[in-house]
Amino acid sequence: MAELPEHLRLRAEAARAKAAAKASGDDEAASSGEESAAAGAVATQERPTAGAVAAPALPPPLPAGPEGHTQRLLTVVKAGSIQDVKATPTDKVHTWPHLLIAEFVAALAVTAFLLIFSAFVNAPLLILANYNLTPNPSKAPWYFLGLQELLTMFHPMVAGVTIPGMGLFALILAPYTDRNPSNKPEDRKFSIALFTI
Repeated sequence: MAELPEHLRLRAEAARAKAAAKASGDDEAASSGEESAAAGAVATQERPTAGAVAAPALPPPLPAGPEGHTQRLLTVVKAGSIQDVKATPTDKVHTWPHLLIAEFVAALAVTAFLLIFSAFVNAPLLILANYNLTPNPSKAPWYFLGLQELLTMFHPMVAGVTIPGMGLFALILAPYTDRNPSNKPEDRKFSIALFTI
């Protein structure tokens, strides 16, 4: 345990001595007060008064701790905190400049790679399109190939409107179908599998 500073120890000793002197003075005053009260009672018995005089009310007793002390010294703390708390190193960094610089450099590298690759390797393009002679069957872009294949199996109203409409409606309802409040990946296997596919 830390040593008390000298000036605080002297102050505490002086306070103890003062409290002891006050307590002894209170004891003497109380004993002399009892004697004077007894003498006054005898005097009032000897000298009758015309009316009864009320005795003065005593003040309520002051709260006192052990040995009559009203204050306690809890502890003395020198400059600084009780617990030496040091900042623990963390593995977190700020978004700017650390993350954004890394992403910007990655974007520059990918752009440079695509530029150099396209300069040396030609894209597999076909001949220019002839609007007067279209291939049979004409193929839609890759993102519409599924709908085009549906047209070969169903009526155009079903394949072009009903089935895509039901798919869009299912996507609209997707946020409301998952009621799992957990954010842990092991508790959300179905959702992760669904959105991965």
